[in-house]
Amino acid sequence: MDGVRDGLTSVVIVAADSGPLLVRCVERVLASNVPIEVIVVDNASADGFPADAASAHGGDARFRRIENAENRGFGPACNQGAAGARGDVFLFLNPDCLIEAGSIAALRSIAATDRSIGLLGVDVRTPGGTPARGNRRRNPTLRRSVMAMTGLAHFESRWPALAGVEMPSQPAATGVERVDAVSGACMFVTRAAFERVGGFDEAYFLHVEDLDLCRRIRDSGAAVAVANDVRVVHAQGSSSRHRPAFVAAHKRRGMWRYFRTYDPAARNPLLRAMVWLGLWARFALSATAAPWPSSRTRGR
Repeated sequence: MDGVRDGLTSVVIVAADSGPLLVRCVERVLASNVPIEVIVVDNASADGFPADAASAHGGDARFRRIENAENRGFGPACNQGAAGARGDVFLFLNPDCLIEAGSIAALRSIAATDRSIGLLGVDVRTPGGTPARGNRRRNPTLRRSVMAMTGLAHFESRWPALAGVEMPSQPAATGVERVDAVSGACMFVTRAAFERVGGFDEAYFLHVEDLDLCRRIRDSGAAVAVANDVRVVHAQGSSSRHRPAFVAAHKRRGMWRYFRTYDPAARNPLLRAMVWLGLWARFALSATAAPWPSSRTRGR
């Protein structure tokens, strides 16, 4: 790998049977109005779309594809892409996200203005234009998770003690807002912050690794914020609809790891047992009739 290049943004996209939007995702990134490189890490896709992207852009020196023989998981693949990247910042982008030509420039401008920021999220929207889940999140403590699952979080405007993990939606929000965590669909991370915490925790295979990264970056002294004026369209879950049981199982493993790592409630043996049972009881109820594909697949 050549030396790090100031002003270059390394866009890392992890794909594993992620569908046709991957090709459009890459096209949109390559249309950016600032220097970029695109690294597609292919986690053993069988759908042919990473190959289509490589065929379309293989002649562009800014494009590179890394092929894995098996699905290594999202975090490990992100680390793999970052290890071969040359940019002074990373943009970890889901393969079903579509950015605008000026999105990366806007994020770089914000990071350059406030150098205390280590990680930036964006205003992620559904194709219909509504705010997606997870744009602005609090640390997912047990209490907050219970408030969210029971529906009590809907009343937090009247009783703040009932606040859940998701912060209330603010459709007209502008500017830069500091939060505990942002959506993992599009995360802009400075190389310095990423390397200081050692990248993604590879013990998370799929889901919750974004919450963990945000937490560790904040614990390292850098800020996590969301750029409310930078909008990205995300066809959320488009690469996981055909394997809900696989995704749900890894999500619960991630939630369990996060809980044991960060939540003081995990020190209570009774609470720890109740959380474990609750996670897997919900999985059993939701996955009874769900298909279980091979570990080749990956998605959000």
